[in-house]
Amino acid sequence: MTSALSSFILTALFTPLFINYAHKKNQGQMIREEGPKWHQKKSGTPTMGGFVFNIAILITGLWVPLCFDHLTPVVLALDVTLILYGLIGFWDDSIKLLKKQNEGFTPGQKLLCQIIGALIFLAFYHHEKLPYSLAFFGHEVQVGLIVYGLFVIFWLVGFSNAVNLTDGLDGLVSGQAIIAFGAYAIIAYHQRQYDVVIFCWAVIGALLAFLGFNHKPAKIFMGDMGSLALGGALAAVSIMVHHEMLLLLIGIIFVCETLSVILQVASFKLTGKRIFKMSPIHHHFELCGWSEWRVDLTFWAVGLIAAVIGVLTTI
Repeated sequence: MTSALSSFILTALFTPLFINYAHKKNQGQMIREEGPKWHQKKSGTPTMGGFVFNIAILITGLWVPLCFDHLTPVVLALDVTLILYGLIGFWDDSIKLLKKQNEGFTPGQKLLCQIIGALIFLAFYHHEKLPYSLAFFGHEVQVGLIVYGLFVIFWLVGFSNAVNLTDGLDGLVSGQAIIAFGAYAIIAYHQRQYDVVIFCWAVIGALLAFLGFNHKPAKIFMGDMGSLALGGALAAVSIMVHHEMLLLLIGIIFVCETLSVILQVASFKLTGKRIFKMSPIHHHFELCGWSEWRVDLTFWAVGLIAAVIGVLTTI
């Protein structure tokens, strides 16, 4: 709880300062034209809020483990992964702000950076001689370094993008990430991996504070700097507790958002028809008449139920 309180206070104190700075510099989010028309009024809202909570998590993820004698290579790997993917998002967001557009990196550039981030995490993992195994329905399957390395790259890249795709409504990712990291905090505590618990609570505390500014109507967006960092860190946490596949359930909202985009693109290219009114799927529900709050609360409820089921299967 100390880590949650630390990151909460830091985020709550510095987010208003960051918002004021962004307004003074006239640095706001550019809203994509193909999105719901009523989202255009959000144009100009400060973005890159992930900068504040990433720093809060990093500071907390260093001093709390140090004080409680849990500053292990595992928690350092999680801190590094958060910051690496945050830096990728920072670079991407900066391009958007400088060019006053909604697109930053090309897909190839972003993918390359994400793969490099995954390889750095894998280097930490390999250095600590942690097991190359994947858990399937309670059974662990041993695999080689190459196979596990490819899995790690796929997992970190995949979930960093999944969380990024989900970040399209005020507060949606903040709330869902709190639920997912909370589930893994319980799992890590049950395994007595207290270093992972500290990291998860640091994320939860920071996001609880950030949600106060990020819920509808949002005063600030987390940007790619926030969503990519959270996705990469969440995937890394699932690997550290050796419940990787459980993330498909605990992170079911992120999975569904990604699948909706894949299905939409595939359907349109193959048949010329769209399955959803718009993807990711949260926009589909908006165009069906749902308010942002209704989408948020419904998705959070589904995510919470899935997370509870996931936790109960492990303890």
